[in-house]
Amino acid sequence: MANRLLAPPAPIHTTSQSLDASSENTIPSSSSTTEHSPLSLQVPSSPTSKSLGGETLRSRAESFNSTAETSRSRADSFNSKAETTRSRGNSDLTTLRSRFEGDELTTEEALRPDKSTEKDFETDNSPFAFSPGQLNKTLNPKSLAAYRALGGIYGLERGLKTDLLAGLSVDETTISEKIDFDEATATARSKPIDARPIIAQEAIVSGHAVQGQFEDRKRIFNDNRLPAKNRISIWRLFWNAYNDTVLLVLTAAAVISLVLGIYEAVGQTHDPSEGQPVDWVEGLAIMVAILIVVLVTGLNDYRREKQFSTLNARKEDRQVKAVRSGKSVMISVFDVMVGDILHLESGDSIPADGILVGGHGIRCDESSATGESDAMKKTGGSEVWQRMVEGTATSKLDPFIISGSKVLEGVGTYLVTSVGVNSSFGKIMMGLQTENEETPLQAKLGRMAKWIGVLGTSAAGLLFFILLFRFLGGLRNNTQTPAERGSVFTDILIVAITIIVVAVPEGLPVAVTLALSFATKQMYKENNLVRHLRACETMGNATTICSDKTGTLTQNRMTVVAGLLGTHTNFARDIDVSDEEKTILTFAAAFDRLSPDIRRLLLQSVAINSTAFEGEEDGRATYIGSKTETALLTMAKDFLGMGPVAEERAGVEVVQLFPFDSDRKCMGVVIRLANGTYRLLVKGAAEIMLDLATEELPDITVQSLESFELTESARQKAFANIDDFATQSLRTIAMLFKDFQQWPPIGVHTLEDDKSMARFEDVCQDMTFLGIVGIQDPLRDGVAYAVKRCQDAGITVRMVTGDNLTTASAIAKQSGIKTEKGLVMEGPKFRQLSDEEMDKALPNLQVLARSSPEDKRILVKRLKHLGETVAVTGDGTNDGPALKLADVGFSMGIAGTEVAKEASAIILMDDNFSSIVKAVMWGRSVNDAVSKFLQFQITVNITAVILAFISAVSSPDMRSVLSAVQLLWVNLIMDTFAALALATDPPTEKILDRKPTPKRAALITTNMWKMIIGQAIYQLLVTFVLYFAGYDLLGYDTKCSGLSGQDFTRCTDTLHTELDTMVFNTFVWMQIFNEFNNRRLDNKLNIFEGIQRNYFFIGINCIMVGGQVMIIFVGSTAFQITRIDGPQWAVCILCALPCLLWAVVIRCIPDVYAKMVFDFVCKVWLACARPVMKVLRVVFRPVGKVSRTVFAPTKRFTKRTVSKFSKKKSAEDEIFNKSKNSAAADVEAANASEMKTMTSPTTPSRQQTSAEFPLQPPPITLTTAT
Repeated sequence: MANRLLAPPAPIHTTSQSLDASSENTIPSSSSTTEHSPLSLQVPSSPTSKSLGGETLRSRAESFNSTAETSRSRADSFNSKAETTRSRGNSDLTTLRSRFEGDELTTEEALRPDKSTEKDFETDNSPFAFSPGQLNKTLNPKSLAAYRALGGIYGLERGLKTDLLAGLSVDETTISEKIDFDEATATARSKPIDARPIIAQEAIVSGHAVQGQFEDRKRIFNDNRLPAKNRISIWRLFWNAYNDTVLLVLTAAAVISLVLGIYEAVGQTHDPSEGQPVDWVEGLAIMVAILIVVLVTGLNDYRREKQFSTLNARKEDRQVKAVRSGKSVMISVFDVMVGDILHLESGDSIPADGILVGGHGIRCDESSATGESDAMKKTGGSEVWQRMVEGTATSKLDPFIISGSKVLEGVGTYLVTSVGVNSSFGKIMMGLQTENEETPLQAKLGRMAKWIGVLGTSAAGLLFFILLFRFLGGLRNNTQTPAERGSVFTDILIVAITIIVVAVPEGLPVAVTLALSFATKQMYKENNLVRHLRACETMGNATTICSDKTGTLTQNRMTVVAGLLGTHTNFARDIDVSDEEKTILTFAAAFDRLSPDIRRLLLQSVAINSTAFEGEEDGRATYIGSKTETALLTMAKDFLGMGPVAEERAGVEVVQLFPFDSDRKCMGVVIRLANGTYRLLVKGAAEIMLDLATEELPDITVQSLESFELTESARQKAFANIDDFATQSLRTIAMLFKDFQQWPPIGVHTLEDDKSMARFEDVCQDMTFLGIVGIQDPLRDGVAYAVKRCQDAGITVRMVTGDNLTTASAIAKQSGIKTEKGLVMEGPKFRQLSDEEMDKALPNLQVLARSSPEDKRILVKRLKHLGETVAVTGDGTNDGPALKLADVGFSMGIAGTEVAKEASAIILMDDNFSSIVKAVMWGRSVNDAVSKFLQFQITVNITAVILAFISAVSSPDMRSVLSAVQLLWVNLIMDTFAALALATDPPTEKILDRKPTPKRAALITTNMWKMIIGQAIYQLLVTFVLYFAGYDLLGYDTKCSGLSGQDFTRCTDTLHTELDTMVFNTFVWMQIFNEFNNRRLDNKLNIFEGIQRNYFFIGINCIMVGGQVMIIFVGSTAFQITRIDGPQWAVCILCALPCLLWAVVIRCIPDVYAKMVFDFVCKVWLACARPVMKVLRVVFRPVGKVSRTVFAPTKRFTKRTVSKFSKKKSAEDEIFNKSKNSAAADVEAANASEMKTMTSPTTPSRQQTSAEFPLQPPPITLTTAT
């Protein structure tokens, strides 16, 4: 895995002026040497690592970490204000001593615990000098007084048993030697800096897994995990599934039916010839069916919750760069420990609280953590401590690194002091943990389910009143006993309620959840980490993708393959850049011609002006950082004789660092030379750099660095080389330099907060041209095919890159993005267009070269204005606005900054464009899965409700052909089994053969309505023929012709029961076969395509078939059916099977004609339905109020009972709640409870929760190809 966490160039330390020699608190310069005493750690034996010698580690880390020495050297050179203050302070220290807030506090006062955090100050048998509460005092709020009380950066180093240079030992388990508070803080004040104990270098690398690693640290300080949110227990999920008004009413009716049935069977005398009554079985069967529905629904919800918990854990995990045992290693953010040394670079999201050790130009956006909108400049902990000792510290000094904030610019390292629930961001997040977001599709289907439920409830209400009036009308001539009449009324109520259960499609939102959970899990396996569920469904309807080039379309494996030294010496390797007018040298020949001075200058431009450094990947030594910089370092190592980067940088004093800026397309560094002058080294985009150059080195073999004017012919020759490299898809980087007599130069603008730092724009002028290199980044395998598949799917792919126009066009042609009629434009020109001109150019725009993040944001904004559903990729901090603005933002998992990842909706874990195509496929699969289930469920709804309604109204005894238990079984098939089967169909390549769905397309398309209505007509026709004419068609009328009396009655009852069983069996089999029909949403006929890959579908259908067969054979009493023989089974199957053939006929009907019919029917339906709905609303409104009033006491009682049982919590839940309460108190004490959404003007706002997401994706609709 490539890494982006970079170390800065290392400044050399110069000797500062001596501090007050009489002060015991004075800390001498780090140049002094003292014998090191190793820190005693109880660790397993490990092999010695000779590669990590103390001197090597010390030289690199000293130049890297100690900003204080650099600051003192600057003070010597520039006569800074601090030095002036110190010189004056010798005469009158009492008068001029600088003060900071809390300067007058004693150690006890500065570290005094708050009432709400007293437990954080209590530790049991701790080997460390400080408790979590004492460490938190530095940031609750920021307190220099607490920092001083803890002994500064060196007291923290000693007290936390760590090392500012080598970090924690990877072999640490438990710590045998304890250290107390006084010993740790006294060490920082009384001993020289270099006398600080460090981890023994002979035993810091083991190369093997360590059991019980950091056991004591975890016990005292915890790890960097927040306790998991209280996941809903399975019992609560069961209760939620049951806590539905309709199910509660049905339960009450079932209880009444059971009681009446038992009373009829036990409490009354019956004719022995009629057998024992079994009416009580129906009530019991209904209760068992409800129990099964609740169990299945609860287990389904539990599985869904578990999957999303796993997804959230993956979403929060990321890799950070730490220094352990003297080596930079990648670790999980969850494994960060107190005492770790972590790297910082621009774009990082800070994972834990800490103190800055050292670095260059660190500025942080702390708006998400403190509400402070300004970019906060950070000062190294050693410099702050030195200023405290000298009496020049002020409240403006800020060494504090706050978790949750973002690094805007600069590079450095910091010491971790608080993690997990003890960190400031952790305390805030403990009180802000939210539920899973509802996606637009879930909300939309929820509203549709509500309307379908209203229609079904209206039908059930109408049936209830019709049967009730018939029942009341027949009471005068009714000879039944009161119990029997009560049973009849209960049966009427149960049938009506059961129709409501079937009619309400509560499975619709569940189907979306199942499809999303299945899709996100599979997408993770295909290198797409979904951070926001809405992005999964939105991506299926994307119409345009704005993609980066480097790392996404290309491999991000860069190699220098050609170049130009000066304006006369061309060199190349394994690539054709030859020209008849040019003399091309090999790399070795070209670099051998360099004079020592120019070789040294070129080496400085590559090694010093770089943020890459040496490290390990997969056990191999390599360079870690920007791939462009690692390519240059590799060239310098192979051909310039460069040694270890740390050694190259150790002898150079870095005065000022200009980090890479995506707007100016370059980076720079200022170094102090041995003769006291200063040299500015700059490298960046070749054509931009060439415009800044006015001089050149005419002869690279001459020892002198004397430069001459860059003539127009030489400039054009250099530009020709740039174009030559660009046409071969090479990235071109130019190097410039300029020498100054002093720094900052006279007459230039300086930074407001640091007068020793010059503005880049003022000094990067009239530069001397050094050379150009051409860097090859091969196209990824399969990118051209992936782009072609996107274009076939109706998705326009645009390339947005910072490369020049020629290079961008060449790569775009290779990948298939650029076509003959495609438009290529540069960012500066694009941003100058008016809105109307942009809108006119955008349909043909395919490549945006030399673009900035702002250009990308403008592009996304205008595309959305034109109605496009936009996906965009980004990896930099400044890409955040575009990633958030897009409908779906893709960040790079390897090369992306943490800010970009938090602004994105999906993280590409392999940075590969082909993975975006997989996201499109799964997005469409989610939408298709929901459409399939919607089509299936509405078909069942229509047929089941109409069949139950008409059969009950037409029946003499007012019984539906489908009993309550049978309808509950159908509901289980419809809401749960079908959702599992249809939501898990994996996508195929053919899913990309259709165009994206328009934003305003109907949720149910014409093609879907055609199948729904067509299948409903067939199913109703078959069941009505069997129900009303089956007795005659099957010859049942002649079977009992020879019987009379009770024998005739029993014979006809048996035949009617068999016929009802056949109707029920046929109806269920039609749903099973129709489920196969619904696997396709288009008009193609192969409904079995890919079925062998969907084990869920096969398994669910086996369960449904097995369950139906079992019901027919052994469920006679409970389901009010009887066994049927072979010929009757054949009739059922032969009546149900033709629905497959009927679907072929339906698909052959042109959608155009079907739409004309549906439009006419809809107009007639609406004209008739509106007045009916008004009447029903008037009728049922009081009924609803009465029912709520009646069942309110029962509901309250049940809730209280459940709450009593749910009070038993696990130990983890208790920790969570305690931490949450403590967090709330801490936030209130720190005045941080008001979370303001304030952002720095130089950075995007913090990642927002779904509830405050400013840019809602458009409504997601579903459609199919005809």
